[in-house]
Amino acid sequence: MSELPRTFLDHTEHRETLSRIIDLGDRALTMWQVTCSDFLTPPELAEVQRWGEPLGDIHLWPWGGYDQAERVRVAIARRELPLDASAVPLAALEISGNFLFDPASHRDFLGSLLGTGIERHKVGDLIDIGERGAQSLVVPELVDYLTLHLTQVRTVPVKTRAINLAELKIRPPQTKELTTTEASLRLDAIASAGFGIARSKMVDLIQGDQVRVNWKSITQPSHHLKSGDLVVIRGKGRLEIGAIAITKKERYRIQLKRFS
Repeated sequence: MSELPRTFLDHTEHRETLSRIIDLGDRALTMWQVTCSDFLTPPELAEVQRWGEPLGDIHLWPWGGYDQAERVRVAIARRELPLDASAVPLAALEISGNFLFDPASHRDFLGSLLGTGIERHKVGDLIDIGERGAQSLVVPELVDYLTLHLTQVRTVPVKTRAINLAELKIRPPQTKELTTTEASLRLDAIASAGFGIARSKMVDLIQGDQVRVNWKSITQPSHHLKSGDLVVIRGKGRLEIGAIAITKKERYRIQLKRFS
């Protein structure tokens, strides 16, 4: 195969991103080299994986610097070439200052990063380290630039320096396991139980395009879930659908794990 298929572009929510990935895949295929994307959001990554998994000529390796990273880069290579995390160029920065009297949010740190003139897809996850500042994953070529130009967040002077990935202060996600019994596997019913939100409110969120299943937008409350599905609501966390069993009364007993 000399060129990777592009028919997937007709059905994607992220046409521009996937088009860039296909270009990288073509280069990896023809030049026998490992290529790497910029940082992708979870919905973008899900579509890239749906496109790439059926292909026999190339394979993908997503990595964002740590296991739970939300934004990741994707290395692409011919299947004959091995891939692991070392194929994904990443750099970590610490943005340190005294935020005791002027606390800064995730949005503040991101705004200051982008305020230096860089693009969002060059920045990975931001990790809050409390009153001392934050840490960020970035593409390596921006380290020197940001060290020089990122000097203030809100009213607080900051020092930006490169750190090793091993110095990232990662907090494990908080999880809660629960069980619900429902008459059906409808999205609105299960998500309502899992997130602790009234079913009518959940219907509004789904129809308002606020809910994703396996990172795909779902606007039908009657959408049926299955074991292994991931339900995401912006600002409310994620819900993983576990084992599903049928009770003697022919209802569904569903194991859930909520991440917040």
